[in-house]
Amino acid sequence: QVQLVESGGGLVQAGGSLRLSCAASGRTFSSYVMAWFRQAPGKGREFVAVIRWSGGSTYHADSVKGRFTISRDIAKNTVYLQMNSLKPEDTAVYYCAAGFNARLVAATTPNDYDYWGQGTQVTVSS
Repeated sequence: QVQLVESGGGLVQAGGSLRLSCAASGRTFSSYVMAWFRQAPGKGREFVAVIRWSGGSTYHADSVKGRFTISRDIAKNTVYLQMNSLKPEDTAVYYCAAGFNARLVAATTPNDYDYWGQGTQVTVSS
């Protein structure tokens, strides 16, 4: 059974930083892309960033490019989202997702993903 467990969320002031982690288990992820999405109250789930497990290629949404960085540690089976220069509009629940054999740049909608974590709250105060 695939499990994705997020951690690292919290309350931070604008301009601050957080690092989210997603611990993945239950199968080999070499044929997967792993992504972060976020969902603010009253809004749909928004793509943030994606990484190909094998090779490490990445793609970031324009709204976070230059501020957020997705990475993975194969030995720890963990995906990270380093978030710098946080803004109040980054406030949301952040979800980790895994998609089998998805195309990296095209995998920007929730329907591209097969497994989801439970989410971790990030709140940025002004």
